[in-house]
Amino acid sequence: MKNDGLSDKIFDTVIHVILLFLVVVTLYPLIYTAFASISDANELMTQQGHFLYKPMGFSIEAYKSVFANPGIWTGYKNTLFIVFFGVAINLLVTSLGAYVLSRKNVMWNKIFIVVIVVTMFFNGGLIPLYLVVKGVGLIDSLWATILPFAVNTFNLIIMRTAFMAVPDSLEESAKIDGANHFTILFRIILPLSMPVIAVMILYYAVEKWNGWFYASIFLKEKTLYPLQLTLREILISNQTDSMSTGADNADRFQIGETIKYATIMVATVPILLVYPFVQKYFVKGVMIGALKG
Repeated sequence: MKNDGLSDKIFDTVIHVILLFLVVVTLYPLIYTAFASISDANELMTQQGHFLYKPMGFSIEAYKSVFANPGIWTGYKNTLFIVFFGVAINLLVTSLGAYVLSRKNVMWNKIFIVVIVVTMFFNGGLIPLYLVVKGVGLIDSLWATILPFAVNTFNLIIMRTAFMAVPDSLEESAKIDGANHFTILFRIILPLSMPVIAVMILYYAVEKWNGWFYASIFLKEKTLYPLQLTLREILISNQTDSMSTGADNADRFQIGETIKYATIMVATVPILLVYPFVQKYFVKGVMIGALKG
């Protein structure tokens, strides 16, 4: 018994050390970026490549330059449009599909599920997708980043599993009272599935917020670029010169480095702030979606 107690303590200690290491590895890049974004550009460049555990000096010039850039505000506006309407459409379509697939009396239900699951592993590819989007006239429209991705198969399966956990007696009682399928879905199933709905909101919102690849394919006008695509242009294309107009040529490169870090923070922090509001539902929602297959 004493050996078992000692083994448990050793096991718990090892697990805690591993988890602590993972936390540090996960958080440090964000902490480094946050410190670098408020550091003095000259001091940061002299210390670049070293372990950064505090700001090197202090300056908010990078944030002033970022917020003075109209492209950032345009990117925010476009991203908020995509997130708001995209998540609303995602939830509506996913809820309708999950409700149908969770009903036991739907003809060919298992066949539909197999066909839908296949789409998780096989698709037509980028060129057919582009041709379809172009064919329906969505090129250079923010809807091109929303409508073709109205359903995520993995999220659909999670929501279907959660709907199947709702007792059949509730649906039968509602039908006796004259409720139709829409009433059952929106007045009974969804209110009882709020934890998984919260998880779906988080999943879809993060996906929309971080999306840049398909926007770079379907959008040509820079005024339509979402925030992440604007961030990509700044980081990869090194387009910081126009954001550091107050500096001479010798200082522009150094200031540009802090501008990059500040832009990353501006693009990352808002979506991180969403998690505390849904985290109490998160674990419960994921578990509900994993209990029944």
